[in-house]
Amino acid sequence: MSKTHAKHLGAGLSNRQVSMISIAGIIGAGLFVGSANAIATTGPAILISYAMTGVLVLLVMRMLGEMAVSNPDSGSFSTYASRAIGPWAGFTIGWLYWWFWVLVIPVEAIAGANILHAWFQHIPSWEFAVGIMVILTISNLWDVKSYGEFEFWFALIKVVAIIAFIIIGGMAIFGVWPLAKDVSGVSNLYAHGGFMPKGFGTVLAGVLVTIFSFFGAEIVTIAAAESKNPGDKIRQATKLVVYRIALFYLLSIFVIVSLVAWNDPALKTGSFQFVLSSLHLPHAKLLVDIVVLTAVCSCMNSGLYTASRMFYSLACRGDAPAVATTLSSTGVPRVAVIASTLAGFAGCFASYVFPGEVFSFLLSTTGAIALIVYLVIAVSQLRMRSALEKEGKSPAFKMWLFPGLTWLTIAVIAVVLGYMCISPDYRPETFATVGVTAIMLIFSFIVTGKRSTDRNLVTE
Repeated sequence: MSKTHAKHLGAGLSNRQVSMISIAGIIGAGLFVGSANAIATTGPAILISYAMTGVLVLLVMRMLGEMAVSNPDSGSFSTYASRAIGPWAGFTIGWLYWWFWVLVIPVEAIAGANILHAWFQHIPSWEFAVGIMVILTISNLWDVKSYGEFEFWFALIKVVAIIAFIIIGGMAIFGVWPLAKDVSGVSNLYAHGGFMPKGFGTVLAGVLVTIFSFFGAEIVTIAAAESKNPGDKIRQATKLVVYRIALFYLLSIFVIVSLVAWNDPALKTGSFQFVLSSLHLPHAKLLVDIVVLTAVCSCMNSGLYTASRMFYSLACRGDAPAVATTLSSTGVPRVAVIASTLAGFAGCFASYVFPGEVFSFLLSTTGAIALIVYLVIAVSQLRMRSALEKEGKSPAFKMWLFPGLTWLTIAVIAVVLGYMCISPDYRPETFATVGVTAIMLIFSFIVTGKRSTDRNLVTE
């Protein structure tokens, strides 16, 4: 490590990198593979679930954008929660967010390793997992440009793949796809029990399945802090969220439920793969595997970056060990990167040594974190905006129809969380998340209380 240290995080992310990072946060491996489970749960009406979830994410991103444009910060919503609600809230939500991403890192590494192991079966899966993690760790340790460049190309591949899928699917729907003349039209939207075969209740259940696919959209507000003119980039990314949700999710899911039966057991192989195989596209499985591998590497890369920046922000506020505030000469918080990587390696080790036991329980603790983060963002924006208006000031980038729409968003999130608590399918992971949150809260009161006491002693 260089003996010369920077005083601030680097501002090395270019416009094209930040633009692609904002797209990458929306597109995860869940779209390519996990959407099959969502479709099987709800049927063609999953389109309504995705639309409802997309509106919720759009509103949350607008609120976060309002705060981030005024105060770009690598701690993003954790920093805003500290200011708007209290240091205990910033501590709790910051560590919950870090916990979420350091558990995502091994999940994605293992998923990528399994794909590579299927190609090269003589090499153990765990070696691929370690290799992926080491490569992406080095890129994050080098400088923020390395992370940005990796993410740019990862995102570009995902975007091209989805656009190609929509074009191929569109051709098939209109009956002009040359490789499968027998597949056309949109009859599958209503031919297997109707558009809403399991009733409206499953549409709400579909929201719970889909909401976690969108988690990651907020990464751009963290990454933009390491670029020039972060406020402008956050404003632009927030405005484009609605178009990206419509293109990448609604259009691609529409193609899937139009071309194949929602209740076909083969859909479990992966929604994109099943559709392309039905259209007789040569090497469909290989092509989708390449895209999924790219998606999991992208998600892991972003997870490591995001976890390290949140760890750094917590350290700057005294909520994590002060050594994590040390920056390299290129402005990279290397201690925070290494700490997050080690936590990821620990999760990976637990997964391979205790398959289906310890790691599954740890992963269940992240079940409701996305909703808790969204709730904290909404409450923080409500309080910060109200305080600003009392001072006679107005933010440069505003949440729509404030405060009514903010209150509505809070109410919707609260209802969804309440439903998760009473639903047998989601109750265990919701309570697991509540347990971890309670632990974080206890530590937050201990740490912030001690800091307050020390501050009082100094002033005396």
